[in-house]
Amino acid sequence: MKKVAVLIISLMTLGYAQASHKGIYELQSTASAFEFRNVHNKSFHIGEKLTYRVHYGFIDAGEAVLEVKATDKKVNGRSLIHVVGKGKSLGTFNWFFKVQDRYETYLDAEGLFPWMFIRRVYEGGYEINQDYTFYQHKQKVHDGKTTYEVPQNIQDMISSYYYARTLDFSNAKYGDIFEFNSFVDGEVYPVKIKFLGKDDIKIRNGRFACLKFCPVIQTGRIFKNEEDLTVWISDDENKIPLLAKANILVGSIKMEVTEYSGLRNPVARIK
Repeated sequence: MKKVAVLIISLMTLGYAQASHKGIYELQSTASAFEFRNVHNKSFHIGEKLTYRVHYGFIDAGEAVLEVKATDKKVNGRSLIHVVGKGKSLGTFNWFFKVQDRYETYLDAEGLFPWMFIRRVYEGGYEINQDYTFYQHKQKVHDGKTTYEVPQNIQDMISSYYYARTLDFSNAKYGDIFEFNSFVDGEVYPVKIKFLGKDDIKIRNGRFACLKFCPVIQTGRIFKNEEDLTVWISDDENKIPLLAKANILVGSIKMEVTEYSGLRNPVARIK
């Protein structure tokens, strides 16, 4: 299921325990001589909050909330953005598969790559605790025990969601593929998304003009067809993922935005 988690940016499984941020301070004196990229971000800013509802078939299975927060923490004088994602199961799902998770990432405010990633997962009695320190200037990631070699500007599970929103789709043609790398569970995973054109969708929150994408996925184990996972993002400068649908071998999953606030730009809502 790792591929599914990456491709929809783990919105269902976004714990409750705060982690040590020691890794941030270990970076302070090591990053000064490296030339970092600068991403022109017009899509989100401090104060944005997005709430999603996840459905399994006809059942409301879970809720996920993503917030972009300010932080005083810095890496060698570089400003950071703190993103917190929380996820929980709802209703009858709590009886047989309780989910209560927390994800955090500290993004470089200019380069939009992570310096620190924190994951606290509780899912049906299964727990994961991960603390990744990203040494972007050395192309390494350290988890407290193991050091991994990674490509330049590597993302994590949450930062992928925000970096993807800054990509330029203005000249995209049907079938164009956009690609970047994400670090998940000790591995480098290439995230590839294929543009499927423009579309209008209707969700609980109204009707929106969207850009439609299909993450390039491996078929057979979870999905029958390549386009069994589809994502619609708002056709505006926010580029909010509004809806995701996944047809898997054992049913279907749908995720839709139910609330949004603190957006940087007007949203492409159709009246």
